[in-house]
Amino acid sequence: MSDTSVLPHKMIHFEDVSKHYDNYTALRKITFSIGKGELVFITGPSGSGKSTLLKLLYRAEIADEGSIRVMDWGLNTLKESDIPLLRRHIGVVFQDFRLLDNRNIFENVAFALRIRGVDEKDIKARVFDTLKIVNLRHKSDKYPPTLSGGEQQRISLARAIVSDPTIILADEPTGNVDPDTSAGIIRTFKDINARGTTILIATHNRELFRNTGRRVLKLDFGNFAGEETA
Repeated sequence: MSDTSVLPHKMIHFEDVSKHYDNYTALRKITFSIGKGELVFITGPSGSGKSTLLKLLYRAEIADEGSIRVMDWGLNTLKESDIPLLRRHIGVVFQDFRLLDNRNIFENVAFALRIRGVDEKDIKARVFDTLKIVNLRHKSDKYPPTLSGGEQQRISLARAIVSDPTIILADEPTGNVDPDTSAGIIRTFKDINARGTTILIATHNRELFRNTGRRVLKLDFGNFAGEETA
């Protein structure tokens, strides 16, 4: 790990970050910071670079230019062997859920704890506590295909928070659910944020952050288009 004295209060910092693919530039000279305990939205139309930006944060992709810091890691120079350690501090909520259809809800949420060697007794308590947060404790023995899209998204959220991550990244977390479910998911994010977790939510849906009083970072086809307070 690197020295933290340069950015002591910033959980995420991008400095002139660009990401290129063969036939296009996904992100161009992006600079922004997110402080500890913030809940920030990043918005822009489909194809504006939101998903790419999140992938850079959990090192599914590597920036071609510029520098990225997450907590006290400099991601440009992060060793491959340190990526799992970085990801232990980051919970990711995917738009397409990525649940294991052949495992029940309990096992889906417990999976991240098992691969870290958490004691079985602790796993049971933490999984059930987390399922209560998303109001799905009663579905613990069900399988993902039997749940609605909204329920599957809440299970995806439970899986992301069960390890008590420092940062949560959410990629269009309400893209496949109805407006009422969307509102409930955003309320859950706010509750989690109130406990001190730093959260970055990527969405093209302006209704999600309207009148929230939160910072909104705007992307426009790979370019940083400024920020506003919703």
